Amino acid sequence: MELKVTRWKRYGHDRLYANLPDGTAVGWADVKTGDITVVVAEYRDDVIAVLTDHLRNNPAPGSPHKTPSTAEAEMPPLLPPLTAADDLSANRPGESLLDKSGPGLIKRVFSQLLRRPAEWDSWRKGLAGEKRVGAELNRLSRHGWRVLHSIPLADKVDVDHLLIGPGGVFSINTKHHHNRAVWVGDDSVKVDHGKPAPYARKSRAEAKRVGRVLEHYCGFSVSVEPALVFVGVTDLKVVATQLSVRVYKEREVAALAPLSGVLTAEQVEQVYGVARHRQAWSQVLPRTT
Repeated sequence: MELKVTRWKRYGHDRLYANLPDGTAVGWADVKTGDITVVVAEYRDDVIAVLTDHLRNNPAPGSPHKTPSTAEAEMPPLLPPLTAADDLSANRPGESLLDKSGPGLIKRVFSQLLRRPAEWDSWRKGLAGEKRVGAELNRLSRHGWRVLHSIPLADKVDVDHLLIGPGGVFSINTKHHHNRAVWVGDDSVKVDHGKPAPYARKSRAEAKRVGRVLEHYCGFSVSVEPALVFVGVTDLKVVATQLSVRVYKEREVAALAPLSGVLTAEQVEQVYGVARHRQAWSQVLPRTT
């Protein structure tokens, strides 16, 4: 099998990728260390041979690394066979909220009579917001995107939506603020000029966490972009310096549809295969620098 080798430099990495003629990555080598990772076991010998040759002939200038003869081929950890119970693709938008019973009827009526803000209001608005955003995201499937909803993480929190497609991977957090004005800063968000909420900072942390899981099981670099989607707002202002988190109203997420050039169709399916597996998210992976 003839493999084509391409060089990839991004996010501080310097790698050589071994690709099939159709562009599918079947392995890669870290130019600085000489380590080789085989993504598709079927091509293990070909990957090691072609990447070892390229490492020997194209060493990174000034970077100490292992000699190609000692480079170790590592396989990413395997997930168990996917079962219906572990398949997150069946999750509906707001699944984690649907699983909760919510406040009882008497408690809801009592709060309404006293005109007090109730847990029920937050639960109901959150569910409605996730349903509306989920419906918008599901429409992107016709453009080659995969969508997952309510991904449960190891510490009893969840990712509202995960969008995977040719334009990359997006961790999406939904916020429902009906008839409110929202201001988005670098780290925080204010609703009707109220107390700052750390939405942006938490979205970035969530995206990094998602990225660690996907890279752990995919065996190649997976960049995850955070996104905040606001539902029902009357006004949405974003400071000019806010470049680390994408911000949309619910109807604006269609702007993601034409994005491309980040993942091949095969990589989209590989990332989606990991992301839909409940057990991939069952442990907290250590942070890496």
